[in-house]
Amino acid sequence: MNSSPANFRICVLASGSSGNCIYVESPTTALLIDAGISAREFHRRMDAAGLDPAKVQAVCVTHEHTDHVSGLRALARKLDLELYANSDTARAVRNGEGLGWNLFAAGSPFTIGDIELLAFPLPHDAYDPVGFILTHGDTRVGIATDLGMPTTVALDRLRGCHFVILEANHDVDLVRSSGRPWHLKQRILGRQGHLSNETAAELLADIAGDTLRDVLLAHLSSECNEPSRALNVVRRHLASRGLGHIQVHPTHAHRPTPVFYC
Repeated sequence: MNSSPANFRICVLASGSSGNCIYVESPTTALLIDAGISAREFHRRMDAAGLDPAKVQAVCVTHEHTDHVSGLRALARKLDLELYANSDTARAVRNGEGLGWNLFAAGSPFTIGDIELLAFPLPHDAYDPVGFILTHGDTRVGIATDLGMPTTVALDRLRGCHFVILEANHDVDLVRSSGRPWHLKQRILGRQGHLSNETAAELLADIAGDTLRDVLLAHLSSECNEPSRALNVVRRHLASRGLGHIQVHPTHAHRPTPVFYC
């Protein structure tokens, strides 16, 4: 993290099963990836991060699960936001009728202000879940927060990014030993569930290249993970691959991260 001139300012306002919302700002554009917190909580966290809610122009939705869209309608109304989703997600969002969606398709770039976005498919148990690559100038930011496994497409898209927000949801042994129902354990550990710490670490090492400098670990389970556990697994694996220079940071369910510059 630094305070020098940058193409992007990034703050994860919320990350986890209780709500997800990411703030991304370029020199002339500010948008959200998902809006899974209430309007009141959004304003509280923006204020805590020193960010101006009035700058936000749009929300891009990754998928229709409640923890990603619960605050969508209220925020869109209060801030007069443009809403972006693919067609299946727009149809699947609960109470999403009449929201005036701007539709995109995975693999076809689109722009919001001076930010170019490219959606790419992710394996998750939703109608048509996506991650995003955001580009301004020569800087690329990758976001993939709900996926059951790495895919060739996801790896290809995330390579060359300078800043990545990636799910590190759980410790496999903690999931297996938890008191959760068996069907929920199967869902979490399945190919359309969530990434483990170990798989996230392997994915990051595979896509790191010469450009990646900062990683935020997202969607950490409150029951089957701990920030220190996820950080240790990822940092150790990156160091073992000669990638110890990459800075790895946690996200939080109930408070914003610092503002990162890239």
